[in-house]
Amino acid sequence: MHTSVIHAAQHPDPVYGGVSTPIYQSSTFAFKNARQGAARFAGEEEGYIYTRMGNPTIKALEDNIAYLENGFGALATSSGMSALSTLLFGLLEQNAHMISTASVYGASRVLVEKLVTKFGIDFDYVDTSNIENIKSAIKANTKLLVVETPANPTMIISDIEACAKLAHSKGLLLIVDNTFASPHLQNPLNLGADIVYHSVTKFINGHTDIVGGIIIPKSEDLFNKLRSSLSLLGGNMDPHQAWLVLRGVKSLALRVEKSQDNAMKLATYLENHPKIEWVNYPGLESHPQHELAKKQMRGFGALISFGLKGGLDAGRIFIDTVKLCTLAVSLGGIESLIQHPASMTHANVSKEAKLEAGITDDLIRLSVGCEGYEDLEADLEQALAVI
Repeated sequence: MHTSVIHAAQHPDPVYGGVSTPIYQSSTFAFKNARQGAARFAGEEEGYIYTRMGNPTIKALEDNIAYLENGFGALATSSGMSALSTLLFGLLEQNAHMISTASVYGASRVLVEKLVTKFGIDFDYVDTSNIENIKSAIKANTKLLVVETPANPTMIISDIEACAKLAHSKGLLLIVDNTFASPHLQNPLNLGADIVYHSVTKFINGHTDIVGGIIIPKSEDLFNKLRSSLSLLGGNMDPHQAWLVLRGVKSLALRVEKSQDNAMKLATYLENHPKIEWVNYPGLESHPQHELAKKQMRGFGALISFGLKGGLDAGRIFIDTVKLCTLAVSLGGIESLIQHPASMTHANVSKEAKLEAGITDDLIRLSVGCEGYEDLEADLEQALAVI
């Protein structure tokens, strides 16, 4: 993986030999003649037409991530939410039903509950770490199973291989949000998923300076269907945005390994601290899906959720007192970020839905970065001392 993130599908610029992929900051591309223009629009000749439909810089990123995820191809989008929107509007029809992990990114759930349902689409959110919950939710009109694993922010792990077998036995497509793991730690397509997607804002870019998404289908048919949907919806990535992500992905393996090493140590430290009530981190033996995480992941990632004795009030004091960790939403950057999901990223999810998904008021989510471990532990220790 260390070699692939740097070199996969990357080539020197054919014009000037530049090692870094150029930024083709152009909205449109000239044709040599009318015949060529017609041939490209008819799909008879490869080439670029208009950046909403394709661009060399964006294509370089797409080819790189498709290789890392072992997909047929990839589609880079303007945000992670644009990736999800393209999937739902491109694959669901009126009166269809979908099933999703209950503990997902808050905006993903709000998109379905507040907007997608306007088009006559039904949904069920369940704890997908229990395959029986999925079986019970399947209906005659179910079309999609959307799984986020590890899940946001509870860190539950769903069995991708088991989900794929169940989905395919019922004629469903399995979509996996692989944002929390990244391609460095997990490849859902290898485990049977039909489509994987990411918010590349997070680990793939890793520098907290862009928003973006990417979709990686397993088959040519799904790729073509979703490429058409993305082009019509207009949620494509910008060339400069793609160039920044290409720069970020080259250090993905290094960043993930450093941050997850920090996370493992911090999770152990927190689990043994007298002021901590509970810790959810897949690398801990106390995590209910620890063995599953060992089986389907190559590492446990850099996200930790935990609760303090003293609940919400203690948590507020804690996150207001940390100094090195930044109080901000998002995750997967080189810096450590801490936030309170119930009142921040999941604020628009109903209280009942949050409780059903395990997103309690005392839950704090820590995205561990690449700082020195001793500095991170010292920061948490001084904040805990105030409580």
